[in-house]
Amino acid sequence: MNVLDSILTQASTIVELRKDIHAHPELCFEENRTADVVARKLTEWGIEIHRGMGTTGVVGIIKAGTSSRAIGLRADMDALPIQEKNNFAHASQHPGKMHACGHDGHTAMLLAAAQHLAKHRNFDGTVYLIFQPAEEGGGGAREMIKDGLFEKYPMQQVFGMHNWPGLGVGQFAVSTGPVMASSNEFKIVVKGKGSHAALPHNGIDPVPIACQMVQAFQTIITRNKKPVDAGVISVTMINAGHATNVVPDTCVLQGTVRTFTLEVLDLIEQRMKVIAEHVCAAHEAQCEFEFLRNYPPTVNHASAVDEVRKVLAQVVGAEHVLAQEPTMGAEDFSYMLQALPGAYFFIGNGEGAHRHVGHGEGPCTLHNPSYDFNDDLIPLGGTVWVRMVESLLAV
Repeated sequence: MNVLDSILTQASTIVELRKDIHAHPELCFEENRTADVVARKLTEWGIEIHRGMGTTGVVGIIKAGTSSRAIGLRADMDALPIQEKNNFAHASQHPGKMHACGHDGHTAMLLAAAQHLAKHRNFDGTVYLIFQPAEEGGGGAREMIKDGLFEKYPMQQVFGMHNWPGLGVGQFAVSTGPVMASSNEFKIVVKGKGSHAALPHNGIDPVPIACQMVQAFQTIITRNKKPVDAGVISVTMINAGHATNVVPDTCVLQGTVRTFTLEVLDLIEQRMKVIAEHVCAAHEAQCEFEFLRNYPPTVNHASAVDEVRKVLAQVVGAEHVLAQEPTMGAEDFSYMLQALPGAYFFIGNGEGAHRHVGHGEGPCTLHNPSYDFNDDLIPLGGTVWVRMVESLLAV
């Protein structure tokens, strides 16, 4: 791996920053301390900063030369509402909060790149360092865009990088097109008529109606959409009744829908609504249908992917740059890719062997209470960011 010496020499300092952020996790739109850490280091390195975009976001600006070209590099900063099971020295000090997705590491990698770029400035143009809040369900990317991110800091392309457990350290994955799914939620209330469980004919039982609905939803996946188009409907919550001898008045279904395209999402939402309303009508029950669209699909642009792949090959060798298998997980970087060309790619976090002592019993997978970011990635990820800048904004 062709890691920059200047980043390697500072790696231990950045690792300590990462561990400090891990020990003090903050949930979406609460990243005040984390933003303070980021802003303080950027200022220390002579980087112009702007704070408060998207509530707690930080934007750093590094300029070199005279070119009007500009790119954005994004790292997310928020943690998850998870109780950490690790007991190593840098484990979370805040009960019920944990960096279980590696956003502490993403922030550290971009800080490592920022320190090098500010010192050497071997490029011609402007780099915008986007430290984003509230990726985990808060839509921080959307909120930064609403606050004028791309108007106040005009850039031609934007890039994001996420660690990926199971992918080996020194390996990357990037592909054109959809790489992460849209994230959507639904809530359906089946309104029947309660009765004694021994006399169900006196009521309208919402439970079997809801069961028919759950089964029928799967025909959307198998019979309405094209088999080659990905889509998932998961009913994850069914709540009804409080007593064994009472037919309840209502039954509530909730769950998620994931797709790689908005066209499939439109189809699924429309069909779910028709099925829900008509199944209820067939049994003389009433229906309340709610469908909430959260994050859109994350879709990489071909020209940006080509640039990323070229840079990654220079750093780790083409044989270690793999195709990015699309995942049904969601990511609010999708909003940025709807606004500008760019790409979102994965950096391998390994299998968890980096957790030498003090880790929990669970696997080192994302959103797991025993997860920890692999600090070996910090100089590697920082180098990739620097080489991206030097390639896209070549002197």
